[in-house]
Amino acid sequence: MLVAVAVCPCPPLLVPEVASGAAPELDAARAACADALGVLAAARPDRLLVIGPAEHGGRHPQGTPGSFRGFGVDLDVTLGRGTAPGPELPASLAVAAWLLERSDWAADVPVEGVAVDTALPADQCARLGAQLSGGDDRVALLVMGDGSACRTLKAPGYLDERAAPFDTEAARALGTADPAALAALDAGLARELQASGRAPWQVLAAAAEGAGLDGTLLYDEAPYGVGYFVATWS
Repeated sequence: MLVAVAVCPCPPLLVPEVASGAAPELDAARAACADALGVLAAARPDRLLVIGPAEHGGRHPQGTPGSFRGFGVDLDVTLGRGTAPGPELPASLAVAAWLLERSDWAADVPVEGVAVDTALPADQCARLGAQLSGGDDRVALLVMGDGSACRTLKAPGYLDERAAPFDTEAARALGTADPAALAALDAGLARELQASGRAPWQVLAAAAEGAGLDGTLLYDEAPYGVGYFVATWS
C-alpha cells in the first residue's frame, strides 16, 4: 500500500562537494528535497523504495555503496544503514543516498534501491510500478529524475522549443498527483529531450494507481537549462 511519495531531481550537482563554487545555486532545490523527505518520514512507512534512472535496470539492497568519484569528488555514500555486496549505486541512486544521509533517515525503516532503465517502455514501467506497490505493508517512494535538458541554448541538449511544454505538463502532473498524465508522457519525446525522469515517473504512476494521494509541487525551476522538480504525494 502506497502511503507517500517524494519526487526529487537527481543531478550530482545537488551534492555541494560536486557543485563546488556553484553550490549556492541549488540551495533552494536542496531545501525543497529536505522538505519532501520530511513528508515521507511523517507518513511512517514500513519500507522505503528509492527509484531512479540508470543505463541498466536492477535492484540494490540496503547498504549498497555509491560514490561521486566519477565526478572528481572523494565522497562515498551508502543506501540506508549497513553494508551489502554488489555493484555500486548508479548516479541517481547515489544522489538519493546522499539526500537520505543528509536527512538522517530513520534507521528502522528498510530501504531498497530500484534502478530503472531510462529506455524502459511505458508498459513495462507500469508492470514494475504495480509490483512495487503490492502487498499490505506501508510503502513510501523516493522517485528521482530530471525533466528535459533542452530548456536553453547552454543546456546539455541545446535549446528545443518542445522542452518547456513537456516540462510544464510533467510539473503539473507531479504537482497534482496525476498518474494518468504521467503514464501518458511520450517516451520518444522524453528521449529526444533527455528527460531522465520519464521512466521513473511512469513507474510511480502505476504504483500510485488507486492510492488516492494528493500532490504538492515544491520546486519547479530549470537551472543550467534542465528541468528540476520537487513534489510530494501524501
